[in-house]
Amino acid sequence: MINEQDRIYLRRCVELAESALAAGDEPFGSVLVSSNGKVLFEDHNHVAGGDHTQHPEFAIARWAAQNMSPEERSVATVYTSGEHCPMCAAAHGWAGLGRIVYASSSKQLSAWLSELGARPSRVRPLSIGEVITDTVVDGPDEELAPQIRLLHVKLHTRERDK
Repeated sequence: MINEQDRIYLRRCVELAESALAAGDEPFGSVLVSSNGKVLFEDHNHVAGGDHTQHPEFAIARWAAQNMSPEERSVATVYTSGEHCPMCAAAHGWAGLGRIVYASSSKQLSAWLSELGARPSRVRPLSIGEVITDTVVDGPDEELAPQIRLLHVKLHTRERDK
């Protein structure tokens, strides 16, 4: 269940997604938080250069594997503007990270992109639970999901107008 403390970190994810969009990238942002509430790492999408593996959730998994003990990773939380794609969910699972909290779901994103006439993704929009097991997952957040939708509307309106 998402609470007000979670929303503090989710709002930061929205800010990071806005920064990504302003930089010409897809609007996704993520934050890694320790068990005591310290922000350890944050990032946004960097796929505009053509490398579609440059997702912030994947960067978090790599950073955590290199900088945290298995015990620290297992009790950390990843907050993200959008539900992990299958690649990022697998990286999260392999890194042994803990809870995931997201503002908008893959199902919502797929519906929004369809409404906008965007080309469907080459990767199936599987839920996190279809990719990894035994991870606590909370989302979407009905308060913040509409903000994420607006960022995707801006992205796809801008792309359509090019």
